[in-house]
Amino acid sequence: MVIKMDKILKNKRYEMDMCSGNLFWKMLKFSMPLAAMGVLQLLYNAADLLVVSNFSDNPDALGAVGSTSSLINLTVNLFMGLSVGTNVVCAKLFGAKNTEKIKKVVHTSILISLIVGIFLSIFGFVFAEELLHMMSNDSKDSALYLKIYFLGMPFNLVYNFAASILRAVGDTKRPLYFLTISGIINVILNLFFVLGFNMDVDGVAIATVISQVVSCILIIVTLCKTNECYKLNLKELKIYKKELWEITKVGLPAGIQGSLFSISNVLIQSSVNKFGFTVMNGNSAASSIEGFVYVIMNSVHHAALSFTGQNLGAKKQQNIKKVMIYSLIIVTMIGIIFGGSFFLLGEQLLSIYTKNPSEIEVGLIRLWYLCLPYFLYGLVDVMVGDLRGLGSSTTPMIVSILGICGIRILWIYFVFNQNTSFTNVQDLHLLYISYPITWIVTFTIHLICYIFIYKKVKRRLTNQEMVLD
Repeated sequence: MVIKMDKILKNKRYEMDMCSGNLFWKMLKFSMPLAAMGVLQLLYNAADLLVVSNFSDNPDALGAVGSTSSLINLTVNLFMGLSVGTNVVCAKLFGAKNTEKIKKVVHTSILISLIVGIFLSIFGFVFAEELLHMMSNDSKDSALYLKIYFLGMPFNLVYNFAASILRAVGDTKRPLYFLTISGIINVILNLFFVLGFNMDVDGVAIATVISQVVSCILIIVTLCKTNECYKLNLKELKIYKKELWEITKVGLPAGIQGSLFSISNVLIQSSVNKFGFTVMNGNSAASSIEGFVYVIMNSVHHAALSFTGQNLGAKKQQNIKKVMIYSLIIVTMIGIIFGGSFFLLGEQLLSIYTKNPSEIEVGLIRLWYLCLPYFLYGLVDVMVGDLRGLGSSTTPMIVSILGICGIRILWIYFVFNQNTSFTNVQDLHLLYISYPITWIVTFTIHLICYIFIYKKVKRRLTNQEMVLD
């Protein structure tokens, strides 16, 4: 086992040349481990939900755990966006073969993730009750789960920033290996704490944190042991101002977009909470199911981000256009196949989480509007990746704020709230339909923006080639 792990950490080359060869196949090859990794990350929360819903004596435990996800995303997305900046900057530098700057980006990113993680850990632990109260959730179980979860935030952020570095150079396999190990640990500890020690939401939260610590240690050891240009030396951790600015320039708008996007989801979760625990439980179960479709599609977003970044650094303008077209084709296929299949199997899948017919009814309503047409959001996500890969992060931020957050918030206040009494679950149709509407509008605007920005980048690269000639 030690010998095999050493090979994983150091000896084998995992980088990928994203600038030549069959890009369509390479994007698929890049995306598949990422999709599996996303599924494993979701299994952290899914395992929590399944264990507390099937083995806990607390009937409200499922809703208590599930209702915290939108709040967690809201608080961490702003800073997690900086890891997107790390990915874009590293990919561009790797394509340009600028090894010296890559080293500075790596050490800056890891130190920033550690500092931000510690801040979020303290913030989330102290203000957990207040944040949940703002969402119409005064559950003590939710507050306990949230507090423990936030204690693991430094490990969570460090892992994600380190994984973004590996993605930038084409390595999506080792992060998958590490999450497989930590995912297995998480499931085992869930059962151990809940069945063995009769713990509740606190047990599954502790299991999640421990598994995050394991994945964090493994990926940091990987960066420290590698002999490649992205090698990490813990003694050389330092914030380089120029590199920090380049990361922030791309990452901060991405983080703001993610946070504001999460605000609309928090508002929807707040509306769901007003219906009571039956709706909360059904909504949480359906949200967990559709999350698997999302992370599989989101792997194509990361492929678009990294492939566009490397080809921009290598000044291969024709490849940039191919990456955009291929990413849209791949994500549409994934969204239709998985979204449609999960919807058709909705009742069976929901019954894994809950046996309550009323809760299953709620879950099916959500899956109809979010899971079946989910490929539409995949298109939005991919266009954001393509635009950020080109170095344009402010544009997709503004478009997403107006197209998704703005319209959805207006819909909640002026359409949904004006036409519901929060007593009839059929009113949820009016709430959930806001999702596909905003996806269609936002994708259309993103596509128009991409056409203009790509032409601008193409002219700039052409002019640079003419100067060199």
